Amino acid sequence: MDLFVLLFLESLLFGISLVFLIVEGIIPILAIIIGIILTSLLIVKHEPFNAFLQKAINRHKKLALSWGLVFVLALPFILHKNPYLIHMLFMSGLYAILATGLDFQVGSTHLVNFATAADYGIGAYTAALLSVNFGWSFWVVLPISGLASALFGFLLGLPTMKTKTYYLSLVTIAVGLIIYILLNNLSWTGGPNGISGIPFPSIGSFSLGSSLHVFGIELPFQANFYYLVLAVLFIEFIVARRLYNSNIGLAWNAIRDDEIAAGCQGINVTESKIMAFYTNAFFDGLAGAIYAFNVSFISPENFAFMLSVIVVTMVIIGGMGNTSGVILGAIIMTLIPEKFQVVQSYRLWLFAVVILVMLIARPKGLFPQKTRQYS
Repeated sequence: MDLFVLLFLESLLFGISLVFLIVEGIIPILAIIIGIILTSLLIVKHEPFNAFLQKAINRHKKLALSWGLVFVLALPFILHKNPYLIHMLFMSGLYAILATGLDFQVGSTHLVNFATAADYGIGAYTAALLSVNFGWSFWVVLPISGLASALFGFLLGLPTMKTKTYYLSLVTIAVGLIIYILLNNLSWTGGPNGISGIPFPSIGSFSLGSSLHVFGIELPFQANFYYLVLAVLFIEFIVARRLYNSNIGLAWNAIRDDEIAAGCQGINVTESKIMAFYTNAFFDGLAGAIYAFNVSFISPENFAFMLSVIVVTMVIIGGMGNTSGVILGAIIMTLIPEKFQVVQSYRLWLFAVVILVMLIARPKGLFPQKTRQYS
């Protein structure tokens, strides 16, 4: 009985998500969002049903995750006639990678870093320069881009160890702006004109820029990049969960709660903080490389300060310290603004208001970090 209810609710959620993707118009979209919020509140407030649902999830976790994976993999097949929506799903996955990486700092260690756009840009430019100028394969430059961004994260972490709280945030803002200015003014980065002609990745003779034919269905090339970003996000999710449940994750959380107490307990605070910096930067670099090869053209405007603000917003809304919540927060904050094109001119104001409301009304996010359980 509980399995049937769980799969029914999961299928209903997937159906609503699909309708949200397809439907157009402000009123229908608002109706769906309000309906989801009211339903979730009713479920949370109804203690018996909430307990029943939690028990069902714990009992059938693998089956529920498998059913969710089927839906995620099937989305390009369902939306194969709408490449734009598949591209938006790709961008959601890309932002989820950035947000999950940033959560190592903001959520786990309480280091508010506004240099995400810089990490992302370094990864993208590393991949683009090596590919365009030297003809290196995407599969070779992908890890190199991650390592280049990780090196930048390591170098950024060293001087910021002398700063705390909002002083650290100011330093990362300044560094992010410096990287943006350098990308705009250095000749070998293409300056404001950027870098064009980045080739699509290929697997053997098959280019990811070509349509994919599966079961008689022609999937647009955007589906190839969707599955690619999904694979990287899955790897990052596994790494995040392993780190969270390791001594490293415990050290990060101890520093977040009380840095002085953590140092007194024998935790190397400086080393742990720098590790959070370069771990975050590594995945930002991977995301940057994937983005560069997807759009075939990059310029400094793709890595402006606004990007860092958006990613911080995603972490705060999703739930700091909760990897699954951060991923959902990234998807929500990618798709909802896209649906409300009328507010694009006020996007920065929108994100500022959302952050303030969340910090006041629900400071731990929509999906707060759960208390650690030890058996």
